[in-house]
Amino acid sequence: MEQVILVDEQDNETGLMEKMEAHEKALLHRAFSVFIFNSKGEMLLQQRALSKYHSGGLWTNSCCSHPRPGEEVSAAAYRRLKEEMGFVTSLHKVFDFVYKASFTNGLTEHEFDHVFVGAYDGVIVPDAAEVENYAYHSLERLEELMDSFPQDFTEWFKIAYPKIKTWWLIQKQ
Repeated sequence: MEQVILVDEQDNETGLMEKMEAHEKALLHRAFSVFIFNSKGEMLLQQRALSKYHSGGLWTNSCCSHPRPGEEVSAAAYRRLKEEMGFVTSLHKVFDFVYKASFTNGLTEHEFDHVFVGAYDGVIVPDAAEVENYAYHSLERLEELMDSFPQDFTEWFKIAYPKIKTWWLIQKQ
């Protein structure tokens, strides 16, 4: 049984709960999102596997998940990037934010999301149970796709994208 770490608005741990129950009750829990860029400045997106418990088939950031009880968030980010996308690269935390998004299946993501970025140009070998497809896109192309097909992107990606874009543009200056 997979558990998530329940937290308050300052990311202080308040308890543990089975993952699906936390999503059914819309309780705030710790999570992370990884954004990978290649040397051209393009962002790596993954299309979630169709079998995922929510948002299956939707496009999102390179990797996202929840740390295990007792696991450092940064260690969890490295672990899941390797498990989901099949590679390891240096990551660093750039910010965090809290969001809440409800889904048609009755589940709700209410997360304190730690955001990490990394750079990678190598081979990608995604886990088919997690990832349907993947693609690198320039920020300009990504915005065109999001404007034209917003229903094809996860709710948390739509919330995180403007924040990561602002961070990325500041880094390029």
